[in-house]
Amino acid sequence: MKKIIIIITLFLTSMFVGNATSAELNKSAPDFTLKALSGDNVRLKELSGQVVLINFWASWCGPCRKEMPLLDELHAKYSDLGFTVLGVNVEQQNQKAKEFINELNVSFPILLDEQNTVSKLYDVEAMPTTVVIDRNSNLRYVHYGYQAGDEKLYKKMVKALIRE
Repeated sequence: MKKIIIIITLFLTSMFVGNATSAELNKSAPDFTLKALSGDNVRLKELSGQVVLINFWASWCGPCRKEMPLLDELHAKYSDLGFTVLGVNVEQQNQKAKEFINELNVSFPILLDEQNTVSKLYDVEAMPTTVVIDRNSNLRYVHYGYQAGDEKLYKKMVKALIRE
């Protein structure tokens, strides 16, 4: 029984971490500042002390469309406990991103990475890419893509990091 639990844990961890190596995890998350759709500048460093989930997405991405409302639910449920979601749009033209967000009506900050500088910092290779950062600003989890049920893994990880 113990071996089965260990195997399942390793499998789930490898699914969530995607292509990130253990050397990349638990290191300081690269700081950045991006303009939000609201017009404000958002700097990651200013969110130190919170658990932060960064979701890199694009309006043309079907899985992003499915995942975004689920991330909004997660944000709403845990924001009072020191958790926030940042949506980072990777498109150079942001009109479609604005339309996408207006249609879905998400409550978390949407940032614009028009030059893909932050996407490159985080080695974004697939849409969506989700990164989770702990309260000490360390990169803890990386996940490439989205399939139904991934949000349950995010929830478990976020809850664990909030408790740390």
